[in-house]
Formats: sequence, structure tokens, C-alpha cells
Amino acid sequence: MYAVAQLTLVVTRLGHGLGWDESVYVSQYDPRNPAVFFSAPRSRGTSLLTAPFVAADAGPLALRAVLAVLSAAALYAAFRVWRPLVGARTTAFAALLFGSLWISVLSGAMAMPNLWVAFGAVGAVGWFLRGGRGEPWAWAKAALCVAAVALFRAPDAVWLVLPLAGYALLVRGYRRALPWLAAGLAAGLAQWVVEAYLRWGGILERLHVSSATEGDMGLHLNLGTAWRAVNGPLLCRPCTAGAPDQPGLALWWLALPLLAVAAVLVARRDKRLAPTALPVLCAAALSASYLLLIGYSAPRFLLPSYALLALPVAVLLRRLKRRRPLAVAAVVLVALQLVSQFIVLHRVVASTAATDAQYVAAAHGLRTLGLTPPCLVTGPRALPIGYAAGCASAQVEGNNTSTTRAGLLRRAAEVPTAVLTPRGAHPPHYARDWTPYVLPGTHGWTAWKAPEPKALRLVGRP
Repeated sequence: MYAVAQLTLVVTRLGHGLGWDESVYVSQYDPRNPAVFFSAPRSRGTSLLTAPFVAADAGPLALRAVLAVLSAAALYAAFRVWRPLVGARTTAFAALLFGSLWISVLSGAMAMPNLWVAFGAVGAVGWFLRGGRGEPWAWAKAALCVAAVALFRAPDAVWLVLPLAGYALLVRGYRRALPWLAAGLAAGLAQWVVEAYLRWGGILERLHVSSATEGDMGLHLNLGTAWRAVNGPLLCRPCTAGAPDQPGLALWWLALPLLAVAAVLVARRDKRLAPTALPVLCAAALSASYLLLIGYSAPRFLLPSYALLALPVAVLLRRLKRRRPLAVAAVVLVALQLVSQFIVLHRVVASTAATDAQYVAAAHGLRTLGLTPPCLVTGPRALPIGYAAGCASAQVEGNNTSTTRAGLLRRAAEVPTAVLTPRGAHPPHYARDWTPYVLPGTHGWTAWKAPEPKALRLVGRP
């Protein structure tokens, strides 16, 4: 059902192009096009996941279809870990609650890391608990899940391991899990650490650059911003706190922590606290950095927390079957939730498709202007548009600064170069005498093309 929802509602409408962050991840191991600048907060898991398909020259449509199938398999594998802990039907219900969220359906077919962190977190906590029951190799499998989380989002792996390690220290019989957790975390973080030294000079230096890129991480009470982004946009930066679009369709977000607390209280009374409390603790830890330490939000940030909370909430709601009126009310509410998520998904997919179409149109316009590889694009939105056009991209300011003004101008003297500006905006001072061209299908985006490089003027274009 999860795969079919993605293939019919997402893949068919987003198969023409890639978004901004997707272009960054997918480009890293593309053998045919220049890699987009990879900033310090990012991790390589998504790039590694998509690398085989990019190497096989899979276009956006094929790539999204493959990701939809892979994410559906991952959903099944991650939640199936919990069958011995909460039962088969409750596990399936939890997967339904999580997989039916609009951001879960949309993210499955997108080259983004947060959904894969969610699957890894669900698997890690499940195997951790099964290891406490004495199952062979359960803690080794938990370590593999932790390593996978670290590959996709290094900081998230640390937040995930903290409550697991604390639980292992406090609860008798779990201390033998500590070496496995440490090994999984070290294995997953190895690539991130090596890259930190190669590109930034060390771990602390990378963390400092990451903080600056994220807007100076510190104490930010970000609950209002997260609430504003529940129904989109995909990135709320900047974002003014307030009610989200169609706030009635976001009431589940306010109810979720209340249901989680109720699930813990019921589990405590039933003396089955661990399978409920530990997912709630890990969900809280994984959401902490996004709700307390940054000043912007995106719906995908909380996917790992949603996935973990789906399990205790499913256990709680399944208990209502003992009382028929409550059971009927729960079924009605779940059905309304499914409908509301479809409404939000339809709107956000349409908006995302329109944005991606502008990137593709801009890339086509650049090619008609003679910007063919090797070429260079700079300015706002240059990263996804440049990658779609087969050009390198560079920025001289902002979160994705990758060169200096002098370096950019030297490159512009060697290859066809253009600066992109939105409608009504002026180009940078160094490009004031470049030739402007309005790009069709982009709502007024303008490409300011640099003078033809001297080498091309002498030998002529092929």
C-alpha cells in the first residue's frame, strides 16, 4: 500500500526533475555531471544509496520509482522487527499510522535522508529490546541500524544512542549492549569523521561550520515554527510562528504527544513499560535538536520521531477494541486522518512539482543560451538548476559559499557562465555588464550571461 501510494500520487507527478537538496545528494557520485557543493551539516548516506542508480544513468522518474520500492521494503523490514514485541497486527497498524502521513509518502520517493533515519531508528530500538530478551545477534543488528542512521544523518545517530545507552546503564541485563552501540556508532560515523579532517580540519571545525550553516545552533524554542510547517512548506526558512495552512488538518500533531504520554501511563499500569517508554524517549531525543536548537523547520525533520511514536500510539489505540464505542470512535478518527493526509499530500505535491518544473525549465533555457558542459551557474537557486543543466555551480556568499568572487570570475573567463536572478532583481556588481536573458517557464527568472570566454571565441564552438 505504501509503495502504491508513492508510485501513483508522487512518482507520476515528480518524475520530471529533482529538488534542491535532492540535487545535492544525487550529484555527489554522478559520473557525468559536476557534483554540487556538499555543506558541512550533510551526511553521505543518501548519496551512497542513490549512487548505483545514478551511475546506471537513471533519470528522475526511474530514480523515484526505485526509491519508492526500496522505501516500502524498508518500512516493512523496520516495523517487522517489532512483531515479537507488540504483536503482528499492532505492528502493521503502527506502520499504517506512520506510512500514511503525507510527509512519509512524499519522502519515500525523494532522495532525502530523514525517512531512512526513521527506518533505522525503528529497527535499532526494536533489536535493542529484543537483545534484552536474549535473542542471538539482536544487539549486532541494532548496531547495524545505528550505523545506517549515522550514515544518513550523523547527529541523529548520536541523539538516538543517548537514551539507548542510558537505558543499558540503568536496566540490568542490557549493559552488554553498550559495546555494540559504540561499535555501530563508530562504524557509521567513520566516513563523517574522515571527511571532517579532510575538508574542514577536524571534528570541532566541522561542527562549527555546521552550526553557522544551520544559523548558529543554540537554544531556540522552535515549537511554533515546527507547528507552522506541519502541512508544508517543505522548508520553512525563514518561518514566522503561527497556525499552519489548514490548521484543522494538523490537529494530529498536537494530539501526538498527548497520546504518547497516555500510552506510557497505560503501559506502566500493565507492567509492559519498556516497549512503550523506550520508543518515546528515543523519539524525544531525536526531536530535541530540531525543536530546541535550530531556528527553522521542515516537516521531514521529525520523521524519525513520528515513526517511533507510531508504535506506542498503535498499542494504545489497539487497546480500545475492548470497548466497542471507543473502538468505533478510533476507527473513524483514523479514517479522517488518512483523508486529511491525502488532502495535504495532494497540495504539497502540486507545489513541489511546480517548483521542480521551474528548475527544469531554467536548465533548458540555459542550454538554449549556449551554456553546455563545461559551464558554470551562480546566484540563487543555482545549485539545482546548474545540476539539471549539467553545469557546475558556485556561490560567493550564503550557506553554500564555495568560491570567492575572484575565483568565480577566473572560471567565467574559461567556460560559459551565467548568474541567475529572480524577477526584478539586479545582478551582482561584477555582472552588471553581462547580457540578460529571461528564462521561459520560470516566472521571470533572468540569466545574466558572461561574455564568451576568449578560448571559445578563438577556436569557435564545436
